[in-house]
This record gives sequence, structure tokens and C-alpha cells, in this order.
Amino acid sequence: MPQEIVPAQSFFDRNFGIGTGDLEKVIATALGKKADYADLYFEYRRNEGISLEEGLVKNCAQSTANGVGVRVVAEAKTGYAYTDDITIENLELAARTARYIAQNRESQLPIPVGQQKGEAHDLYPTKTPVTDVPLEKKVSLLYEIDKFARGLDPRVKNVFASIASEYKIVLVASSQGVVVGDIQPLTRLNVTCIVEESGNRQVGSFGGGGRVEFGFFVGTKDYERYAGEAVRQAILNLSARDAPAGTMDVVLGPGWPGILLHEAIGHGLEGDFNRKKTSAFTDRIGQRVASELCTVVDDGTIPSRRGSINVDDEGTPTHRTVLIEKGMLKGYLQDRLNASLMKMPLTGNGRRESYAHIPMPRMTNTFMLAGESAPEDIIRSVKKGLYAVSFGGGQVDITSGKFVFSASEAYLIEDGKVTTPVKGATLIGNGPDVLTRVSRVGSDLKLDEGVGTCGKDGQSVPVGVGLPTIKIDGLTVGGTAAQ
Repeated sequence: MPQEIVPAQSFFDRNFGIGTGDLEKVIATALGKKADYADLYFEYRRNEGISLEEGLVKNCAQSTANGVGVRVVAEAKTGYAYTDDITIENLELAARTARYIAQNRESQLPIPVGQQKGEAHDLYPTKTPVTDVPLEKKVSLLYEIDKFARGLDPRVKNVFASIASEYKIVLVASSQGVVVGDIQPLTRLNVTCIVEESGNRQVGSFGGGGRVEFGFFVGTKDYERYAGEAVRQAILNLSARDAPAGTMDVVLGPGWPGILLHEAIGHGLEGDFNRKKTSAFTDRIGQRVASELCTVVDDGTIPSRRGSINVDDEGTPTHRTVLIEKGMLKGYLQDRLNASLMKMPLTGNGRRESYAHIPMPRMTNTFMLAGESAPEDIIRSVKKGLYAVSFGGGQVDITSGKFVFSASEAYLIEDGKVTTPVKGATLIGNGPDVLTRVSRVGSDLKLDEGVGTCGKDGQSVPVGVGLPTIKIDGLTVGGTAAQ
């Protein structure tokens, strides 16, 4: 079990008077005589956000929240209720409510709910959460970022910088006898710069973070790198020309472009979509769904990463799950319910936004493994195409796999060389089809800096993405250049 289990359980006992006997009592109430499974999810969360703009710190917000969600599973039906006032009386009421929602039939044979498996982790041994760092230190850092960014180029007209931090304590108790807790820190530093030249204004943004301490940003002066990248991107956009449109070879750079993999392929490999047969990957395990150069994994066990957690929000240790191996579909990402109904193993991907939300299959850190091609050779192999280094927003249809992504930093490739920066480029395609068009995979796998947040069914959770340089043959590019 993670090292934080005892502190997490003792925290809720000490602050709310919830002991082991109380957990057993509430779970018994939730089960009644007809339910197959029940669990409790306790959460205490402390959040802080500080932001600077126009040379001044204009916002500083702090908040705390706590509550408990009670889930009851009866065959394939789930009941869920929660309370933000943690007392035995309210827990009992939530348990009875969830049981009432779920139990609409006579007692059945229990569904084969997967057992907890895997090694316990200690992925973020952070001793001092950022929420405990004195406010003046964080304010001083924001002013230093503002000063540094403005000093890089006289065209910088405004700087936005923000620090967002969270300290979360969770405890999961289930009818299978699992009692597991975790203490989860999370921090993110963002920098956005606006530059102007001859009336042309452009924006650049960069940031990073993870389950790290404040020193992560200041010890190696990473904040200077973030500010420098934001200024560089903004200035680059001043000279960018309108992107061409058409079908062309596209090279994706390493790191953050993995967001395309996350959205266009990753969501389609989540268990609930495949159980409901609404994914383009439904019933395709064992089939070729990608180029043999592609191996895609979801790994929630990488230390200190934004998408990593010791245990998922159902108490299952996170895993390194191979989703696609050398082009063959190997499996799906599962939470407890969908793994049971699909008779597949747990993967440690049951996640929720908070105690007020029911868990569902979600990604952690999703990326493609490195290949053997040198990145420069991949560029040299393209006669005429697009080199996409970073992405902004995008849209994906899970059922069809169709996607549209906007490139926030991209360049033309002409005769094997990266040349002119372009703006307004969008990538249009189909997730499963795109993977079959991957003709080269670079040796330079890189994970993102630690800024990803994934939305699904109204819930948001922190995630990580990653990618080596890859070449996609014949992808549709939407552009803004006049034809």
C-alpha cells in the first residue's frame, strides 16, 4: 500500500470522527440485502490560485472543500449519492439513497467485480505542498517572471503569469475489504505573453508542473524557460504566414503534440465506450489498428507526473497498460464497473473529478513509445508538408473517430527542410485511420511539460501526454491561405 494510507485514514478520523467501525457500518447500510458492491470515496481538497497581469498581482484565491461519495452497484445498475457535510448521519443517508437508486430487483448472483491487484506506489514524495509555501514567495516569483519576460524583447506588451496548486487527501473503502488512501499534491505554472509590432499583436503561452514542490520551478529556474518559450512563440507568430490547405505529409514534433494521440485515439480506448459499442475500436482487440511502428501505452506510474497517481479513485493501484503493441490492439482502459461487465482485468483507470462525481474510465499519462528513426531524417524524408510542433484546441467524435485539431505552432517543410512558420493550420482526419498512416517514428520520445487537463462527460482530471517525432502520410490540412 502507498505510504500515505495511514495518514489519509487518520486524517478523516481525526478531523471528522470517521473510524474503521464507521466505514464498515456505512458500507453495510449501502449493501443492504440485494446489492453486489459498494464503496465510499472521501475527499479533502485545498486549492490556491494566484495570477498576475499588467505588472500587478490581481487575483489570489484560496478554497477548501470536503465530502464523501457513496456508490452502490446492483448487477449493472449504479446508484450514487454524496454529501459535503461529513457526519455519520449524512453518510448513512447517502448510503440509503444510493442503495435505493441501485436496487430495483431481487438478489442476484454477484457480478464479478475485479479484485485489486498490482504493486503499491510512492510516486510523489513531496514533503511541502505548494499550498503551504508562504504567499510572498509565490507573489515574488510572478513578479520575477513578469520582469524577465519583458526584458527579453521590447515588443512584449503584456505578461500573464499564474500559479495554481492543489493538495488533496483521499480515502477509498469498499465492500471487498479495501481501505486505501493517498495524499496528492498538484501544481502548475503558466506564462502567456502578448507582443506587438506595427499593429500586429500575437500571443504565446507555455507552462509546466506536476505533482511537485515549489522548488521544481525555482531551483533550476524553469520559470525562465517557460517565459522564454512564451515570448518566442508570440514573436514567431508575428512573421507567420497563412497556412496552405490540402492533403500532405505531416510531421508531428515530440511532446505536447501527443494531445492528438490522447484525443483522437485514447478516448476511443476507454472501456465504457467499448462496452456500449460506441467506439471506433469496439470489438477490435487482437486486430491491427495502426502501423506496426506504433506502440501506445497509458502509464499512471511515472513519478511526479501530472497524470500519475498512486491509486485510482476506486482504490486500485495504477498500471502501465499497453493499449496498442506494434500496431495490434491489446486492450482497453478500465474502471471497476466496466472491467466487471466486460470480464476484463482492472487497469487502475477509474477516475473522477471529485467526491460529487461517479468514477469512469479515464487516461493517466498516454503516449507512443519511441521508434528508431532520427528526427532529422524524418524531416528530410518530406518533400512538401507541414511540421506541427504544438497544438491548441480540438474536437473529436468518439464513435466515428473523426477529429479536427488547431496547430498553435507549425512550419512548412520544403525539400526536406523546415522553413516558413505558418498560422491557422488545422489537422483533419480519423483517429484509427491516422495511426495506419504513420510511416516513421522518431527516437526522441518526450512527455509534455505537465499542463494537460482532460474533459469527459462534464468531468475534468489532470493528465499527461507524450509522443516522439512521427510522420503521417497524406493527412488533410485545413489552412487560411488564399487559393
